[in-house]
Amino acid sequence: MHLAYPAVLSALLFSTGLYGVLARRNAILVLMSVELMLNAVNLNLVAFDVWLSKTAQDTLHSGQALTLFTIAIAAAEIGIGLAIVLAVHRNRGTADIDRLRDTAEPGDDDDPDDDSDDGFDGDSETARSEPAEKAEATA
Repeated sequence: MHLAYPAVLSALLFSTGLYGVLARRNAILVLMSVELMLNAVNLNLVAFDVWLSKTAQDTLHSGQALTLFTIAIAAAEIGIGLAIVLAVHRNRGTADIDRLRDTAEPGDDDDPDDDSDDGFDGDSETARSEPAEKAEATA
């Protein structure tokens, strides 16, 4: 088998994963796209290891060993990433990445004197105590 076949497949997998990371807004889909990119790298590592082992006398299979390390790191990344996504989903009710910037405290803008647009309508005292009540209810 030629080296071009797995290299083209790996490039397609990597570009699909890159599109998923850049275009998706759901955190779980972004994590799946990162996994797709890591699998494309793993495919390249194994393909080049097999290709180089045909030409070299020693067969260390370092590409396959690196693939095992990459799989272990990817498993740890997915475990931690899913734990973070689940914690955010429990607190916020959504896994939308665009809404994660709303986790900052209200009024933490660049200009501390300007509180005219704090993101809330109505009485500011009632609006500021609302997230604290929600956090106490979930705890």
